[in-house]
Amino acid sequence: MPDGRRPRTRYSRRLPAPRRHRLVRAVARAAARAGGTWRPVAAVFRRELRGYFATPLALVFLVIFLILNGILTFQAGAFFERGRADLIPFFRFHPWLYLLLGPALAMRLWAEERRSGTLEVLLTLPLTPAQAVVGKFLAAWGVLALALVLTLPMWAVVTYLGRPDHGVIAAGYLGSLLLAGAYLAVGAAASAIGRSQVVAFILAVAACFAFTAPGSSPVLGFLGDWLPAGLVEPLAWFSFEARFGALMRGVLDARDLVFFATTIALFLVFNTALVASGRRT
Repeated sequence: MPDGRRPRTRYSRRLPAPRRHRLVRAVARAAARAGGTWRPVAAVFRRELRGYFATPLALVFLVIFLILNGILTFQAGAFFERGRADLIPFFRFHPWLYLLLGPALAMRLWAEERRSGTLEVLLTLPLTPAQAVVGKFLAAWGVLALALVLTLPMWAVVTYLGRPDHGVIAAGYLGSLLLAGAYLAVGAAASAIGRSQVVAFILAVAACFAFTAPGSSPVLGFLGDWLPAGLVEPLAWFSFEARFGALMRGVLDARDLVFFATTIALFLVFNTALVASGRRT
């Protein structure tokens, strides 16, 4: 041809596309599928987050969280009397704080939907039960993450008073966020069992206590008097408090991170199964 271009033939369209182009198209298809999966989750997330802040619930929760953290840190934890620039007194009580506040925040997630009859309406929308569960969980987790962000002035105070190990503090915040997610996942699953928020709160507190207590020294000593050592050690291994204790001290063990991630995932799967069974009925 005069311009040097390759002539088009009826076989030209059958030539295989370059590998780079096939990879680009595969990535684009995967991104489109991921976007289609996460758009309903984002919609549920926004709906739930607006619900928290449209009422005094989120504000009351944040105020109670900050007040209890201050009391436990400065009074029970003897923050200034210790004479050390760290946030151990701040993080030490988080397992027991989340033991009550996590179920309190999660008890309305599904029980209120069942009581008001909006669960059926929610599940008739173009989304799966798993997407609804993840969206609601992320909204509650976002409120707790905001509560943790509001405690960052504690970090600034410690930095002003001394020379703390910022890596240890960052690991403590990461562990606290994962710990909060675990308690919320348990509370959300309990909320999906029935219509009563009170029953959901009691069930969630009981389950969270079972996951927390075996990590405390008094409970371990009591169990050691009644149970064989071969049973006490596995109970301590599954304790939220024991797992968080390592992160609180700055030990980023992959086993602890996987433990919390797996716990959250398992209870979200259980939550999804409960919601799906309600959808069928």
